[in-house]
Amino acid sequence: MQKKQLLLVLLSVVLPVACTKEPVQAVPVAAPAPVVAAEPKIDPVTGFKMTGDWELVRGNCTACHSAKLITQQRGTAEQWLTMIRWMQKKQNLWQFDPGTENRIITYLSENYPPDAARRRAAIPPDLMPPNPYTPETTSLD
Repeated sequence: MQKKQLLLVLLSVVLPVACTKEPVQAVPVAAPAPVVAAEPKIDPVTGFKMTGDWELVRGNCTACHSAKLITQQRGTAEQWLTMIRWMQKKQNLWQFDPGTENRIITYLSENYPPDAARRRAAIPPDLMPPNPYTPETTSLD
């Protein structure tokens, strides 16, 4: 019973005071800044973004060519796979086990995705000039 009486007394004192005060003005709050993922560190030797499977890519790709050749390229996962298949067919690149290949392609497509401003589309064959070194165009007669 004493608790109820004390509560009633407090309410009778606090409520009239709280109700006679001017309304509290809302303080403008700035919208939170968008969260931007920090750019990964760059390996000073290769120039690769040091994230994910970058060391796997370094170990497999720089065995044959410079890292610069990779970092200047751009592509989707499908485009990177096409480049790997071309290297396997024409440049004697070894076959990867599927897990390793997927990890390499994932790293490359996530860190070096297509960028319209970086690379033009291939020239269609019908717009290319004739190759002077093909057997059809060279004649020793």
